[in-house]
This record gives sequence, C-alpha cells and structure tokens, in this order.
Amino acid sequence: MLIKNLTKSYGSTPVFENFNLEIAEGAVTCILGGSGAGKTTLLNVIAGLTAFSGEVASVKCSYIFQEPRLVPNLTVYGNLRLVCRDDGAIRDMLEKTGLTQKESSYPIALSGGQAQRVSVARAFLYKSDVVLMDEPFSSLDLKLKISMMKVFGEVRANDGRTAVFVTHDIDEALYLADRIIVLSDGKIVFDNINERNLSFGADSPLRQKLIGVLTS
Repeated sequence: MLIKNLTKSYGSTPVFENFNLEIAEGAVTCILGGSGAGKTTLLNVIAGLTAFSGEVASVKCSYIFQEPRLVPNLTVYGNLRLVCRDDGAIRDMLEKTGLTQKESSYPIALSGGQAQRVSVARAFLYKSDVVLMDEPFSSLDLKLKISMMKVFGEVRANDGRTAVFVTHDIDEALYLADRIIVLSDGKIVFDNINERNLSFGADSPLRQKLIGVLTS
C-alpha cells in the first residue's frame, strides 16, 4: 500500500507535507509517536475519513478503536452479524477469540476485555484489505492487555491481513509489529524491521533505541 506526497493540514496547522510511506502487504506496521505526531490522522487518511492531497492507495478498511463501539441493543452475535452473514465464520471467530459462551450477551454485560475481543472479531470478520488499530489496548490493565495482544496476534497470523497499528506503548509495538515506525511532526524519524517478542527486557537494544528516539 503506497502513500505518496501526502499533504494534510488542519486550518493553518500542517500535519503532513509531501509525506511518503509504503506499507507491506500481509505485515503488521506499528506507528509510534507523541501526541500531535500525526498517527491518528494517518489512519484516517488511509481509511478515507479525512480530506487530503497526494496519492493514497484505495483500500477497504476495518477499524479497531480505543473503545469497542459496540451496538448496545445487539448481542455479541448480533454485533458480529452486522459485518458478516456467514454464521459458520462467526462461530469460528467466536471460538478463536474465546467468546463462544458470550454470544448471547449484550455489551453492557461484558467486561472491558471481552468487549474489545468482540471489536477484534468484528474487524477480522469484515472483508477488508487492511485492519487499522488506534490504540485499542490502552484502556486495559496489564493482564488484559497481554491477553488481548495474544488474541490479536493469533487471529491476525491465521488471517494474514495487513494491519496498521497506532500506539504510544513501545512494548505493544515490540510484541505485535513486523515493522516499527516513529513519527514526529509528520515525518518519519525511525523505521526498523522487528522480530516480534513479548519478552524484550528493559535493556533490549531496540527498546532502548526507541526510547531514545521518542524522548529526544
């Protein structure tokens, strides 16, 4: 997926100017950066949710947000059926995400982790080219976050879909990403291939390098 000469401003405030990026098909690309770096704007550009100038490949996207955004008056099964009419595929995804026992539950009866599992299941049941993720685990406690990262990693590995993942969390990036990019003021200041690993120590060279880039 190619982004070429992307230029985007909000009023008189520039976010991107002649920005270029090629995202590998079938890989997880993580975008790190501080507030105002352009991370969410980049996702919205890819999804076609905001106006811009330049060239961006037209792709069909599904979105996993920070909050689950489930339809409150539909059950878990009903929420998934909004994007997929294949009952066999839905039941298979419920099993993969550990939600089989919750298919008849309404969102109000779900824990935060369960609700976010539904949003992951929904994103992969929708026939998209790319899954976009905007800090989907940031509101979860550490135990739930690790559990959700494992669920996402397993589902995406089986599916093989391209994913673009925005986060502030270096450890999320190290665990989930095939490639880690750091944005600052709408520019790429770091770009590195990554071998996924949940056991990176605090003294990991890549982790230390990312901390240095993000705090410089």
